[in-house]
Amino acid sequence: MTGALAVLAALVVAAALAALWLRGRYLVVTVHGESMLPTYRPGERVLVRRTPAGALHAGQVVVLSGHHAPPPEAFPPGMDRTAPAPWIIKRVTAVPGDPIPRDTVPALRSEPGTHVPAGRLVVLGDNPARSHDSRRTGYVAADRLYGVAVRKLGA
Repeated sequence: MTGALAVLAALVVAAALAALWLRGRYLVVTVHGESMLPTYRPGERVLVRRTPAGALHAGQVVVLSGHHAPPPEAFPPGMDRTAPAPWIIKRVTAVPGDPIPRDTVPALRSEPGTHVPAGRLVVLGDNPARSHDSRRTGYVAADRLYGVAVRKLGA
């Protein structure tokens, strides 16, 4: 019986370690607001895989920490409109080394240079009319990146 208990204890420890590893590697976020319509709708849950900024490429949907308070229209009715969102979800348009997308991102038209600098990202919502993104704020610091959206969860 002691051998069986030792095996069981080892399995429990292994499962706990695996759960901790997965928790540090993945995150589930709930979409708030309409900035990513039609790709992601308010209330949908998205599985996000932790990803370093150097592994990104244009076109990927990413989740970033929400260090700033979005404008009031970015929040659904009844939600606190003053607190910074813990996470924001946007599509990567340009990464360091890519040409600066001046034509589509007005806030970057007067930026010096010709390429996105190191440590910066250009991110846009799929719904320009409802997205607070690089079109207004310019570059986003790459250190705000949590990861890449992997898939929607649930029905």
